[in-house]
Amino acid sequence: MVIQDFKIFIIDIMRRNIRLLAFFNFFTDLQFHSAVLFTLAMSLFAVSMISSALFEVPTGIFSDLIGRKRTVILGAFSAFISAILYALGTNYWILFLGATFNGLSNAWYSGNNDALFNDSLRQTNNRHKFDEYLGKINSFSQAARMIGVVIGSIIAYWSFPIIMWLSVIPQFICIIISFFIIDPKVFRKESANIFSHIHLSSLSLWKNKKLRLLSIRYIISEGVGEANFQFGAAFINTLWPIWAIGLSRALSYFGAVVSLWFSSKIIKKIGIYKILIVYDVVNRFLGLTAAIISNIFSPILMSLTSILFGPGSTAATTLRQKEYPKNQQATMASLNSLMAKLVYGIFSIVLGSLADRFGPAKAYLIAQILLSANILTAIKLNKKN
Repeated sequence: MVIQDFKIFIIDIMRRNIRLLAFFNFFTDLQFHSAVLFTLAMSLFAVSMISSALFEVPTGIFSDLIGRKRTVILGAFSAFISAILYALGTNYWILFLGATFNGLSNAWYSGNNDALFNDSLRQTNNRHKFDEYLGKINSFSQAARMIGVVIGSIIAYWSFPIIMWLSVIPQFICIIISFFIIDPKVFRKESANIFSHIHLSSLSLWKNKKLRLLSIRYIISEGVGEANFQFGAAFINTLWPIWAIGLSRALSYFGAVVSLWFSSKIIKKIGIYKILIVYDVVNRFLGLTAAIISNIFSPILMSLTSILFGPGSTAATTLRQKEYPKNQQATMASLNSLMAKLVYGIFSIVLGSLADRFGPAKAYLIAQILLSANILTAIKLNKKN
């Protein structure tokens, strides 16, 4: 009886973890300054990405060694320091330091938070509901981004410093939430030999053909795709007035919120592998059409790509998590994230050069053609299963 009561108690705690992660994601991404900060200084975004890439693998390894909760706490404090530095930013170097801490916080969260979520679900015997809970939790992030863009754009019209200081509050809330998270049961104690850990993770990644395909897909999506998404604002700026760019982003985030919330039902209806094909084909059609017609309707078509973002991204994450070894989840996710960020950094420069030479519309078109490679990965994954 006592043992059964203890098991129920542990399960309730792990369910609380999942609820806490939803609110943690919301306040992490509730950044009112995101609508204007990186637009005013794109170099800060580059600093943040480089910083995140440098810390990516070490933080992933530490997550597997020191535990999920401590890693979340370190990430929350890094994000809080970053927000304060941004608010204090009287000169570029303070903002530079803020961007560095922002990248560090992203590195702490990358891999770790998905692993924390996965471990918590496994301990409640709800691992089979991974896609359902993941979609709903991630919808909180997109909702926060939508609110941040709308409110940030409005307040920035009157006072830029106000939105910078307002952005500190959500990060402080994240620190409080992080202390209430409970570390899931450790399935296997890991060796503290960091180099051995990297070697084992790399070996697992290389030997698993299915995981290799999923990793290539992730790197293309997060590297080329994310660079293309950020560059989309420059393309939209040639078609819509500046004030409407925030509206376009808000529409994208709204579509992502809805699609993420219902992602599990859509995946079950279509199939986890087939949804990847549908997602890639439809989004490439919308993206290519937007680039080719290049008129006032293009931003609307670009926003419509978010309709399938939920099931597409949730399916891909679910499949990767199934293939990661339990004891190397955060490390392997960080290795993938590192590669994606390197591709992002390189392709951002290439995309900018293409835009300077051929114009934003053609640069956006080239990016869409490159992203079409993911259709092949989706087809191969579907054939294997």
